[in-house]
Amino acid sequence: MAGESPPGKPDVSFGVFKLMHRISWRMLADVKTHLVSRLLVPLWLLLGGVLLAKNPVPYDLREGDILFSSSAYGQGSAIIAATGSPYTHCGIVFLQNNRLMVLEAVQPVTVSTVEGFYSRGRPEGFAVKRLKSPVKPDAYQKAREWAAKQVGLNYDARFLWGDDKMYCSELVWKVFKQAGVELCALKKFKDYQLDRPEVRRIIEQRFGGMDNVPMNEKVVAPSDLADSKLLVDVPKVKNG
Repeated sequence: MAGESPPGKPDVSFGVFKLMHRISWRMLADVKTHLVSRLLVPLWLLLGGVLLAKNPVPYDLREGDILFSSSAYGQGSAIIAATGSPYTHCGIVFLQNNRLMVLEAVQPVTVSTVEGFYSRGRPEGFAVKRLKSPVKPDAYQKAREWAAKQVGLNYDARFLWGDDKMYCSELVWKVFKQAGVELCALKKFKDYQLDRPEVRRIIEQRFGGMDNVPMNEKVVAPSDLADSKLLVDVPKVKNG
């Protein structure tokens, strides 16, 4: 019949048509995917991410709340071993440009988003605590002004009680002290479980050995703050 290819020989024109057809549909699919992604991203942002994820911090936070987190990475495992508590880090919530942020002592002392703070720890080790009795406005303002001056200070990896460097729980304790509140009694290095292998490794790295640790140095750990009788737990917000 007219138009048929000889037996054993492929119809080249038909093969080319099929190839072009596949390429056209593939290009169209790529274009559609690109356009959909370009449209969905701004929409997701406008809706606050509700299309893809729920609020990552399910707490009704207020300025002055203390956030606690837990992580076994880095020095986290040593802190857990030394204190017997899951809490390895902490920070303070405050209002900046009508948005709740977190003041925390990392390297350096910095201001982070609540979501950023939350994402660096394990969800099951996250907790929020709040003063039972709020401080007076003038005392709070004094503490707030002092706290702002600490931004940019280097992190104190040796946990020494000075004002030239800061570690996380030291910063939180001192901010509240500026408001006239002592969240808890200070401890000393010798009060913690320093003989644990995880702790000894950190001591060797940062002090050069146990003999160089200032055993009577004032210290406060995140767990000490969390145990404060002046604080209450802030419960999770129930969905629905």
